[in-house]
Amino acid sequence: MTNRLSDIVVALAFLFAATAAHGQDGPVGFQTPSKNIACQLSTGDGQSSLRCDLLKVAAKPSRPRNCELDFGDAFEMATKGEAAPTCHGDTVADPKLPVLAYGEAWQHDGFTCRSAPSGLTCTNGTQHGFSLSRTAQKVF
Repeated sequence: MTNRLSDIVVALAFLFAATAAHGQDGPVGFQTPSKNIACQLSTGDGQSSLRCDLLKVAAKPSRPRNCELDFGDAFEMATKGEAAPTCHGDTVADPKLPVLAYGEAWQHDGFTCRSAPSGLTCTNGTQHGFSLSRTAQKVF
């Protein structure tokens, strides 16, 4: 019986550690209160990038010839340099992301995003970025 109890304790400890680690390894980002825009931070090669996806857009721009996937509803930028729409076959939308309330700002790794009822505006360290809403998407 003692061995069985030890096995249970070890299993519970492993489960707790795995759950705690998963919480720390989860996505870094947010979604807007409308749940129409979701953003996630990714890091690789010593540089971070921020991607924001719109679930619904009024109209998408023409897809470039070199893009065979979705286009016009996802925007990405690095910590420095210009932002741009991205050709993608996936989404960063995740219902588990925390909500960035209207009037609030999110700052991480040199990015700043501000949520408003009219949409979301994100900038990087060189003040490039994008403004996104269901009706308009602007890169600056």
